[in-house]
Amino acid sequence: MTDKLTCGVHHVGLTVPDLDQARAFFCGVLGFDQVGGVPDYPSIFVTDGTILLTLWRAEDPATARAFDRRHNIGLHHLSLAVADDAALDRAWDKVSQCADVSIDAAPSPIQPGSAIRHFLIFVPGGIRLEFTASST
Repeated sequence: MTDKLTCGVHHVGLTVPDLDQARAFFCGVLGFDQVGGVPDYPSIFVTDGTILLTLWRAEDPATARAFDRRHNIGLHHLSLAVADDAALDRAWDKVSQCADVSIDAAPSPIQPGSAIRHFLIFVPGGIRLEFTASST
């Protein structure tokens, strides 16, 4: 018997300035599927089959403030798992070629001496996204 009240992540909601741009990145580049949405909010739901993301458009993208991970409370970044080093390299090759992606950290060990590798980017709209190899 466990005292835990939760059993994992159901979904992660992210606010974006442009739903079409976010859809193009998550569905077009990463291969997520759009599985719903709420046009009146407006939002879309996308999944890779394991994680569900709710992408909400900011009410007024022109005046929305960008999140500063060093000074705001909230989501610092979202880390997506990839199967192994080969998958990490494929993901890097694909996302690093996107014009609207900013590179935060190129592929490297997750910490000194670790066999686990990762990289970080800012997706179109500015959300910080990490890709981490699940195994070596």
